[in-house]
Amino acid sequence: MRLHDLAPEKGSRSSRKRVGRGVGSGHGKTAGRGTKGMKSRSGGNVRPGYEGGQMPLQRRLPKRGFTNIFKKEFCIVNLKDLERFESGATVDADALVSAGIVKNTRKPVKLLGQGDIQVPLQIRLNAVSESARSKIEGVGGKVEVF
Repeated sequence: MRLHDLAPEKGSRSSRKRVGRGVGSGHGKTAGRGTKGMKSRSGGNVRPGYEGGQMPLQRRLPKRGFTNIFKKEFCIVNLKDLERFESGATVDADALVSAGIVKNTRKPVKLLGQGDIQVPLQIRLNAVSESARSKIEGVGGKVEVF
């Protein structure tokens, strides 16, 4: 037996229903779509959220809150994530990407102070919190924000 000899068991697969092929087929004329209306048309169907003309849910619910379109999004890195760097290493966005801590450098990177650090590091990032800065400088490291 070869790969091209494989076939499904007889009777396990039925051929697709060919609708709209004449009155004698049993599925002719309207082809099982009923008469008139949006779903009987070619390419016609209701969009997601359509409720048949009733006021849709997204319009019945009140609007709340505010979204700041000028918000600056950061990739967040904590001090506990920097344990894998050896003493005196320069930690910048590229080093974080190569270490697998940050996925890409499209967003600016911010260092937060969660966790502790034992080795002095040279930090060059877009933003650093005050707690992270004090912990790094406490063990003899340097912080540069650009």
